[in-house]
Amino acid sequence: MSLQAPEFFTELCLPFHEHAVVGNTYYAAPVPGTPLRLRIDFTRTIHADTYGGLRVAVVHPEHGEIDAVALSFVDHGTFHRRDEATNTPPHTKQYGAFGTYHCPGRPPWDGAVTTGLRDAIEQYTAVWFPGAWAASAPKRAAVPTPRSTPAPPTAPVGARTR
Repeated sequence: MSLQAPEFFTELCLPFHEHAVVGNTYYAAPVPGTPLRLRIDFTRTIHADTYGGLRVAVVHPEHGEIDAVALSFVDHGTFHRRDEATNTPPHTKQYGAFGTYHCPGRPPWDGAVTTGLRDAIEQYTAVWFPGAWAASAPKRAAVPTPRSTPAPPTAPVGARTR
């Protein structure tokens, strides 16, 4: 059965304009005009047809793979809600993972929350492609910081309060 990789990577919402999904692998050129590429694959577990995370790699066309990192679904909370809702015990093969065999009409990664993975890919990409994420990512809503929040008014020294 298919992993439905194009749909998974669409849901992951990576911001790179120059990208393609070939088979179960995502390829991107985060900085157009440079030789470095980003490759993202699903990582297998010890169980057949079961995937436990993503492997993100930086690839050069002449020098091959330069660096890679494995991002597990468990470490990034991808299936935490699903596993908690179904009371999936941690020692089972489906805990924090998904397989190619699944309910008809639903993606194999049904119930995934990809925010943690996306944030990890953003951090990794920022190391190898500085500025690429900010240039191509949609703007996030600004969260006020303590410095930008106005201080409450204070009474002048010597003023009386009732």
